[in-house]
Amino acid sequence: MRINILLIMLLGTLLSCGARVKSNFDNRREALTSNEKVAFLLIQHDVPAGATKIGTARYGDTGFSVDCDYDSNLIKARKMARENGANIVKITKVTYPDLWSSCHRMELEFYFYDGNVEELKQYKLKIIK
Repeated sequence: MRINILLIMLLGTLLSCGARVKSNFDNRREALTSNEKVAFLLIQHDVPAGATKIGTARYGDTGFSVDCDYDSNLIKARKMARENGANIVKITKVTYPDLWSSCHRMELEFYFYDGNVEELKQYKLKIIK
């Protein structure tokens, strides 16, 4: 009985319901406050000159992922950006849901820009959290 419980707990941990996130931040800065704006740049939007690359992240699928739609991933990325001092999240690749995955899989780059990010051409979230 004890082995069955441990096996179930192990499987639950391995097959969690959250999206898989792999990140690498080599150039962290002081964390931003929740009041400071973070811009989302789509693939076709250019990163402004003078912006410093902070790191990268990949949002994937564990096979049982939920809450991994386009905007939900970006909301999580905004939190990660603020924690690492980035005020720009640049989307570099998106794989849309298909037969094999119900998630939006994304590759992102994080930047710090000393200018006003609200003036940049950017994606606006459709859900607010």
